[in-house]
Amino acid sequence: MAENKKLITADNSFLTYMGRIDFSEKTRPEFYYAGSNVKMTFTGTSVSAVIKNHKYFNIQELGFVMDGKEGKVTFDKNDEDITLDIACDLEKGTHTVTLFKRQDASHYFEFMGFEIDPDGEVLENPPLPARKIECYGDSVSAGAVCEAVDFVASCDPEDHQGVYDNAWHSYAMITARNLGAQIHNIAQGGIAIFDNTGYYHAPNYIGMESVYNKLCYFPEGAKGVTPWDFENYTPDVVLFAVGQNDPHNEGHEDFDIADPDYRAKWKNAYKSIILDLRSKYPNATFVLLLTVLCHGEEWDKAVDEIANELNDEKITHFMFTRTGKATPGHPRLPEQYEMAEELTSYLSNMGDKSWG
Repeated sequence: MAENKKLITADNSFLTYMGRIDFSEKTRPEFYYAGSNVKMTFTGTSVSAVIKNHKYFNIQELGFVMDGKEGKVTFDKNDEDITLDIACDLEKGTHTVTLFKRQDASHYFEFMGFEIDPDGEVLENPPLPARKIECYGDSVSAGAVCEAVDFVASCDPEDHQGVYDNAWHSYAMITARNLGAQIHNIAQGGIAIFDNTGYYHAPNYIGMESVYNKLCYFPEGAKGVTPWDFENYTPDVVLFAVGQNDPHNEGHEDFDIADPDYRAKWKNAYKSIILDLRSKYPNATFVLLLTVLCHGEEWDKAVDEIANELNDEKITHFMFTRTGKATPGHPRLPEQYEMAEELTSYLSNMGDKSWG
């Protein structure tokens, strides 16, 4: 801890957390998923975060919102406790800071707490929203490369090292803020439905079938792969946005969703996840979707078939105006906000019946 600073430890009851976070060590919770965050209201003139980062690849950055203004902090120290300065020379008074994970599995980190002025105090936050959303998705849902605004409607910049990733501005998290809802964003770049397909975790590819029910979902974590306790969070609305990486079959010809045998196999695996989630969330509204990232329309048709075949009035298929047609690269900020606006409207039009 820095000299002349007060550490507000991670287990302080006035801190507010959002996301699928590992609290098994209450003074060092572990953040795995993009968008997971912790919020503090405090008095004083400065604030820092104390973390221990575990890097796998890419440039390492965490995001923050300080009194409503967003920023980020870049760092290169790993596997040791470090202090990240967020703000100094603030006006004396009450302030609010939210620290969030910008990127997906390029790293995870342990959070030890916030440091504030020695005479500063931590204050109680407003309660978390009653509304709850959960999103299962890929890089688009994780906000990957969304800040590369000079590349709208075009391919991604080469070797960007994750510096344009920002889960805070994924359509899913924007939608949650628009609707005044909490969100757990279970989104990972490159992920497909099946293991051994897609792009995530080469060469031993991991699919959503092995991730959706996990806390730590990658074996390199210090605790290995760990199960998620679904009793910890019960969403009102579940967004399921997986299917855009599924054609990829490393070293072989791509999978073709128009092939009847593969289509049936893929749909059954997709349904299996949805039905398991439905058993855990019997009252939730499920929205199945793919995003505006370019993909073949047969994938949308397959998702539509799934929604119809499940024959559940609270499981629907939603399509954006430009689903599959907007960009060959990751959606940038304008496209993320376009998606969020349409999805916000769709969920709003469902009325209060969608919220517990």
